[in-house]
Amino acid sequence: MMDIRQQLKKSPIIAAIRDEEQLKQALLTDVALIFVLAADIFSINTYIKRIRQAGKKSFVHIDFLEGLGKDRKAIEFIARKVKPDGIITTRSNLITYAKEYHLLTIQRFFLIDSQSLKTCIKTINHIHADMVEIMPGIMPRIVKIISKKITVPIIAGGLISNKDDVSLLLSSGADGISTGSSFLWD
Repeated sequence: MMDIRQQLKKSPIIAAIRDEEQLKQALLTDVALIFVLAADIFSINTYIKRIRQAGKKSFVHIDFLEGLGKDRKAIEFIARKVKPDGIITTRSNLITYAKEYHLLTIQRFFLIDSQSLKTCIKTINHIHADMVEIMPGIMPRIVKIISKKITVPIIAGGLISNKDDVSLLLSSGADGISTGSSFLWD
Protein backbone atom coordinates (compact mmCIF):
# COMPACT_ATOMS: atom_id res chain seq x y z
CA MET A 1 0.00 0.00 0.00
CA MET A 2 1.20 3.47 -0.78
CA ASP A 3 2.30 5.84 1.94
CA ILE A 4 -0.66 8.17 1.67
CA ARG A 5 0.83 10.92 3.83
CA GLN A 6 3.84 11.16 1.49
CA GLN A 7 1.50 11.19 -1.51
CA LEU A 8 -0.47 14.06 0.02
CA LYS A 9 2.72 16.01 0.76
CA LYS A 10 3.68 15.81 -2.92
CA SER A 11 0.19 16.55 -4.21
CA PRO A 12 -2.20 17.90 -1.53
CA ILE A 13 -5.00 18.87 -3.92
CA ILE A 14 -7.50 16.07 -4.58
CA ALA A 15 -9.91 16.21 -7.52
CA ALA A 16 -13.45 15.44 -6.35
CA ILE A 17 -15.39 14.47 -9.46
CA ARG A 18 -19.10 13.93 -10.05
CA ASP A 19 -19.35 13.27 -13.77
CA GLU A 20 -17.58 12.29 -16.99
CA GLU A 21 -16.59 15.87 -17.85
CA GLN A 22 -14.93 16.42 -14.47
CA LEU A 23 -13.14 13.09 -14.81
CA LYS A 24 -11.71 14.19 -18.18
CA GLN A 25 -10.53 17.47 -16.64
CA ALA A 26 -8.99 15.78 -13.60
CA LEU A 27 -7.07 13.28 -15.74
CA LEU A 28 -5.37 16.19 -17.54
CA THR A 29 -4.08 17.77 -14.30
CA ASP A 30 -1.22 16.99 -11.96
CA VAL A 31 -3.48 15.78 -9.14
CA ALA A 32 -2.42 12.38 -7.85
CA LEU A 33 -5.66 11.41 -6.10
CA ILE A 34 -9.20 11.47 -7.47
CA PHE A 35 -12.33 11.06 -5.38
CA VAL A 36 -15.25 9.63 -7.36
CA LEU A 37 -18.24 11.20 -5.64
CA ALA A 38 -20.94 10.13 -8.07
CA ALA A 39 -21.15 6.99 -10.17
CA ASP A 40 -23.23 3.89 -10.61
CA ILE A 41 -22.58 0.20 -11.08
CA PHE A 42 -22.38 0.67 -14.85
CA SER A 43 -19.86 3.54 -14.91
CA ILE A 44 -17.62 2.90 -11.91
CA ASN A 45 -15.36 0.27 -13.54
CA THR A 46 -14.65 2.58 -16.48
CA TYR A 47 -13.90 5.53 -14.19
CA ILE A 48 -11.48 3.54 -12.04
CA LYS A 49 -9.70 1.97 -15.04
CA ARG A 50 -9.18 5.39 -16.63
CA ILE A 51 -7.87 6.84 -13.37
CA ARG A 52 -5.48 3.90 -12.94
CA GLN A 53 -4.28 4.17 -16.57
CA ALA A 54 -3.48 7.85 -15.95
CA GLY A 55 -1.23 6.81 -13.04
CA LYS A 56 -3.48 8.36 -10.40
CA LYS A 57 -5.00 6.90 -7.22
CA SER A 58 -8.77 6.45 -6.93
CA PHE A 59 -11.21 6.53 -4.04
CA VAL A 60 -14.88 5.65 -4.48
CA HIS A 61 -17.44 7.32 -2.23
CA ILE A 62 -19.40 4.17 -1.51
CA ASP A 63 -22.33 6.06 0.06
CA PHE A 64 -23.02 7.74 -3.30
CA LEU A 65 -22.47 4.72 -5.55
CA GLU A 66 -25.85 3.98 -7.11
CA GLY A 67 -27.12 0.44 -7.66
CA LEU A 68 -25.13 -1.21 -4.87
CA GLY A 69 -26.04 -1.82 -1.25
CA LYS A 70 -24.11 -0.41 1.68
CA ASP A 71 -22.97 -3.66 3.24
CA ARG A 72 -20.09 -6.16 3.41
CA LYS A 73 -20.92 -7.68 0.00
CA ALA A 74 -20.89 -4.24 -1.63
CA ILE A 75 -17.40 -3.64 -0.23
CA GLU A 76 -16.29 -7.10 -1.37
CA PHE A 77 -17.60 -6.36 -4.88
CA ILE A 78 -15.81 -3.00 -4.98
CA ALA A 79 -12.55 -4.56 -3.75
CA ARG A 80 -12.60 -7.62 -6.04
CA LYS A 81 -14.21 -6.28 -9.23
CA VAL A 82 -13.70 -2.50 -9.33
CA LYS A 83 -10.33 -2.38 -7.53
CA PRO A 84 -10.01 1.27 -6.51
CA ASP A 85 -7.22 2.22 -4.13
CA GLY A 86 -9.77 2.96 -1.45
CA ILE A 87 -13.22 4.03 -0.38
CA ILE A 88 -14.79 7.07 1.25
CA THR A 89 -17.76 6.70 3.59
CA THR A 90 -19.49 8.21 6.60
CA ARG A 91 -20.26 4.72 7.92
CA SER A 92 -17.91 3.11 10.44
CA ASN A 93 -19.02 -0.44 9.60
CA LEU A 94 -18.01 0.06 5.95
CA ILE A 95 -14.55 1.23 7.08
CA THR A 96 -14.18 -2.01 9.03
CA TYR A 97 -15.28 -4.14 6.05
CA ALA A 98 -13.01 -2.27 3.62
CA LYS A 99 -9.98 -2.90 5.81
CA GLU A 100 -10.73 -6.65 5.60
CA TYR A 101 -10.30 -6.34 1.82
CA HIS A 102 -7.12 -4.23 2.10
CA LEU A 103 -8.67 -1.06 0.73
CA LEU A 104 -7.47 2.32 1.98
CA THR A 105 -10.22 4.03 3.93
CA ILE A 106 -11.35 7.61 4.34
CA GLN A 107 -14.04 8.31 6.90
CA ARG A 108 -15.98 11.49 6.17
CA PHE A 109 -17.37 13.60 9.02
CA PHE A 110 -19.78 16.51 8.89
CA LEU A 111 -19.06 18.80 11.83
CA ILE A 112 -21.95 20.96 12.90
CA ASP A 113 -21.44 21.43 16.65
CA SER A 114 -19.16 20.57 19.58
CA GLN A 115 -20.79 17.16 20.05
CA SER A 116 -20.10 16.14 16.45
CA LEU A 117 -16.47 17.23 16.97
CA LYS A 118 -16.15 15.00 20.06
CA THR A 119 -17.81 12.10 18.23
CA CYS A 120 -15.49 12.59 15.26
CA ILE A 121 -12.32 12.38 17.36
CA LYS A 122 -13.61 9.40 19.36
CA THR A 123 -14.63 7.52 16.19
CA ILE A 124 -11.34 8.20 14.40
CA ASN A 125 -9.34 6.88 17.34
CA HIS A 126 -11.61 3.82 17.66
CA ILE A 127 -12.25 2.79 14.03
CA HIS A 128 -8.76 3.61 12.68
CA ALA A 129 -9.61 4.73 9.18
CA ASP A 130 -6.49 5.49 7.14
CA MET A 131 -7.59 9.10 6.65
CA VAL A 132 -10.38 11.38 7.75
CA GLU A 133 -12.22 13.97 5.67
CA ILE A 134 -13.61 16.91 7.60
CA MET A 135 -16.56 18.80 6.14
CA PRO A 136 -17.12 21.59 5.59
CA GLY A 137 -13.42 22.09 4.99
CA ILE A 138 -13.37 25.82 5.55
CA MET A 139 -12.73 25.45 9.29
CA PRO A 140 -9.01 25.95 9.89
CA ARG A 141 -9.42 26.28 13.67
CA ILE A 142 -11.24 22.94 13.85
CA VAL A 143 -8.70 21.27 11.53
CA LYS A 144 -5.96 22.43 13.92
CA ILE A 145 -7.80 20.97 16.95
CA ILE A 146 -8.37 17.62 15.24
CA SER A 147 -4.79 17.40 13.90
CA LYS A 148 -3.49 17.59 17.48
CA LYS A 149 -5.73 14.74 18.65
CA ILE A 150 -5.36 12.14 15.89
CA THR A 151 -2.49 10.60 13.95
CA VAL A 152 -4.10 9.88 10.56
CA PRO A 153 -3.98 12.32 7.63
CA ILE A 154 -6.71 14.95 7.52
CA ILE A 155 -8.41 15.97 4.29
CA ALA A 156 -10.47 19.14 4.30
CA GLY A 157 -13.37 19.14 1.85
CA GLY A 158 -16.48 21.11 1.09
CA LEU A 159 -16.94 24.80 0.31
CA ILE A 160 -13.24 25.32 -0.50
CA SER A 161 -13.28 27.77 -3.37
CA ASN A 162 -9.99 29.66 -3.57
CA LYS A 163 -6.23 29.40 -3.10
CA ASP A 164 -6.35 31.33 0.17
CA ASP A 165 -8.64 28.63 1.65
CA VAL A 166 -6.19 25.96 0.47
CA SER A 167 -3.14 27.71 1.97
CA LEU A 168 -4.86 28.43 5.28
CA LEU A 169 -6.11 24.85 5.66
CA LEU A 170 -2.75 23.28 4.79
CA SER A 171 -1.01 25.56 7.30
CA SER A 172 -3.62 24.61 9.93
CA GLY A 173 -2.81 20.90 9.76
CA ALA A 174 -4.77 19.52 6.82
CA ASP A 175 -2.74 17.05 4.76
CA GLY A 176 -4.93 17.32 1.68
CA ILE A 177 -7.72 19.36 0.15
CA SER A 178 -10.66 17.71 -1.62
CA THR A 179 -12.37 20.06 -4.05
CA GLY A 180 -14.68 19.99 -7.02
CA SER A 181 -13.36 23.41 -8.12
CA SER A 182 -11.33 22.34 -11.13
CA PHE A 183 -9.35 25.58 -11.31
CA LEU A 184 -7.71 24.55 -8.02
CA TRP A 185 -6.62 21.15 -9.33
CA ASP A 186 -3.53 22.66 -10.95
